[in-house]
Amino acid sequence: MKLIKEFKNFISRGNVIDMAVGVIIGGAFTAIVNSLVQDILNPLLGLITGGVDFSSLAFTVGSGENPAVFAYGSFISAVINFLLIALVLFLIIKSMNKLHFKKQVEVPPTPTTKICPHCKSEIAIDATRCPHCTSDLTE
Repeated sequence: MKLIKEFKNFISRGNVIDMAVGVIIGGAFTAIVNSLVQDILNPLLGLITGGVDFSSLAFTVGSGENPAVFAYGSFISAVINFLLIALVLFLIIKSMNKLHFKKQVEVPPTPTTKICPHCKSEIAIDATRCPHCTSDLTE
């Protein structure tokens, strides 16, 4: 009974639910970014490289029935996909930050002090007599 109650308290915490929502949205977002990379950016990359399909590049070491095949092209494709996904995510997050976190214009603080015209000491802004040189400041 105590275990069930502790589990219920754990599940009903806000941060666990927030994390679950984040994972679900992250999965959906991953599908969008993967589609962007595979369906739009990779064909553009194919145009730039002259239609080279990196995924088919490999070399074989050994002979016989089961030689070792090093599919380095798949690795190159995975690295390119990673870099493209990272670039897309960077651009999306950067644009979202511009939209959500616009820099607020800072208003300069109102001055609380002024300089005495006679002795050049710093005094309170509303002073009528300088505490340093005792000059009258009401003029």
